Amino acid sequence: MKKTHIAALTAAIGLASTFGAAQAAGYPEQPITMVVPYSAGGGADNAARIIAQGMGEVAGQSVVIENKGGASGSIGAAYVARAKPDGYTVLFDASAFAINPVLRKLPYDAKKDFVPVSQAVSVPNILVAAPGSAFNNLPDFIKAARANPGRYTFASYGPGSLAQMAAELLKKDAGIDVVHVPYKGGAPAIVDVMGGQVDVYFANAASSLNYVSGGKLKALAVSSAKRMPELPNVATVGEAGIKDFDVAEWNGLFLPAGTDPAVVAKLQDLVQKALARPDTREKLAKLGLTPVGSSAADFAKFVDAEQVRWAEVVKANNITVN
Repeated sequence: MKKTHIAALTAAIGLASTFGAAQAAGYPEQPITMVVPYSAGGGADNAARIIAQGMGEVAGQSVVIENKGGASGSIGAAYVARAKPDGYTVLFDASAFAINPVLRKLPYDAKKDFVPVSQAVSVPNILVAAPGSAFNNLPDFIKAARANPGRYTFASYGPGSLAQMAAELLKKDAGIDVVHVPYKGGAPAIVDVMGGQVDVYFANAASSLNYVSGGKLKALAVSSAKRMPELPNVATVGEAGIKDFDVAEWNGLFLPAGTDPAVVAKLQDLVQKALARPDTREKLAKLGLTPVGSSAADFAKFVDAEQVRWAEVVKANNITVN
């Protein structure tokens, strides 16, 4: 290559780097669209709206929520994967992001088509039933399910969702046969559980805690290793006799692959600053959500570990989706 060509190439790279840095320096300069790949009113949606408000106040730009539910989050994720990688279309996903690749053929590659930005929150699931349910705790439900295989049902916010995976683990470890009833989001699942159309549901605390506190849902157990401070009288699944049961939902932000690393860093910083705000933390705490605000590098490692973990569960429990 001639010296003039090398010089031109070096200059072009330098110009691109300068442009990218300049673009990141002013980010965000317009509203950000945060795609929640689940229905409005569900756990991920509730968390996203709180965090989006905090991000908007920190950035001085609005963060607009756009719900694109269906296929356990994969429809909305596919939409973001195809979006322009400029930092203005963000995916706010949940644990299903790490579960979907081991269960179904996807129109995207979860590892290659996204850049992890930050784990926003972590939250246990609450095993809930209708307020008029005959079950007052998990041992009640297990006893009835063992005596009546295939009679009782559990809801989820979609095939392959963490709500299903938690229930599948419970089925395996408790030796019960309970029928899966999938929904297109957490909100419709909760409505049918409240109405008694479905018996139980491992609901995200962000979408169910207020209903439990208001007496519209009955909490039978929590999925975390420790009791929730908001529900000190509700036992964990482990305390109910199912050893080593520890399942937590998480929400995190992703950008399309190809996004400038400087923009990724700016968005990570924006998320962390939003989660550090006392008002944001207070609102999240009321929903049982624990702020995380991890780095992009740590979140990438976490997502990889989650995918390995759930791949093992899918294989051990022979879980498939239609």
